[in-house]
Amino acid sequence: MTTLFRKEDDHVICLLCPHNCRIARGRTGICGVRKNSGEKIDLLTYGVVSGYSLDPIEKKPLYHFYPGTNILSAGSYGCNMRCDFCQNYNISQHTLSSYSTTTDPDRIISDAQSALNNAGIAFTYNEPVIWFEFIRDVALKARKKGLKIVMVSNGFVNSGPLDEIISFTDAFNIDLKAFNPGFYQKVTGARLEPVKNALRQIVRASRHLEITTLIIPGQNDDEKEMEAEAEWIAGELGKDIPLHLSRYFPMYRREDPSTPGDTLKRLHDIASKHLDYVYLGNIAGSEGQNTRCPVCGTITAKRSGYTIKLMELDQKGKCRKCGTRIFRHFTLFPTTIRN
Repeated sequence: MTTLFRKEDDHVICLLCPHNCRIARGRTGICGVRKNSGEKIDLLTYGVVSGYSLDPIEKKPLYHFYPGTNILSAGSYGCNMRCDFCQNYNISQHTLSSYSTTTDPDRIISDAQSALNNAGIAFTYNEPVIWFEFIRDVALKARKKGLKIVMVSNGFVNSGPLDEIISFTDAFNIDLKAFNPGFYQKVTGARLEPVKNALRQIVRASRHLEITTLIIPGQNDDEKEMEAEAEWIAGELGKDIPLHLSRYFPMYRREDPSTPGDTLKRLHDIASKHLDYVYLGNIAGSEGQNTRCPVCGTITAKRSGYTIKLMELDQKGKCRKCGTRIFRHFTLFPTTIRN
């Protein structure tokens, strides 16, 4: 079991994420939910739920992990970043709410088993890494029942805890906030290099990975930066790693106008020179959401919002025209397959 803290006089050093917070007795770290109780760190949000819903798996977004299925999604409160553009600030930048409810691992697993067309359990909405102990207790039991575990995370986590997370997680969507160290330091209060290391670690462990970058005008929409990001993903992680470029809307402390559609399309074209699968999110219309075979160009999945129609695929998720594997994690559901 991973060591999550180290005692140092009256303080406790949290070893979960690269902040390595030195926490005084009775206080919490940057995330707001991990408290020095005097002898150890207590998770204040164990079993505390801020969001709980059966979602299309494409909403995570995961486009290449059991497409067309649902996934039971759960989240809590708090985050180890301080993004001024946070799209979920009402839960990630708060630690508890008078409206919050509690649950336990067995309840989540039972709900997941009974849910329609459900692939498993996703930990999302706020930053799941800081919910470590609860997620571990759920995931270890859930995987024995055949349920898949998904983490939607910012990837700011130390390598030791990440090794354990990887051991009970099947798929990740990691928010790569930008490919710019200055952006991370100024806007998120974190650092880029630990996130890059986490992405490498996930790929080395052969876990399914997709990446999301929220494009903010004037902050991380530089064409050269996108070129560098896509080249790095292709070279370090693999050109078949799906990249989601998502539209920003004014939220929390940032009031910049929404990302223009033309900006997203331009960056999509740049990234597509290096990566097989680049998608646009939070934007109307299906352009940039469909999956094409990278070899023969056949459309193998059409998407409109979170509705998906799979086509020209065999039972193993391969393109029927040329045999290229499109989806490595795939199952046939009659309501979503159209050949």
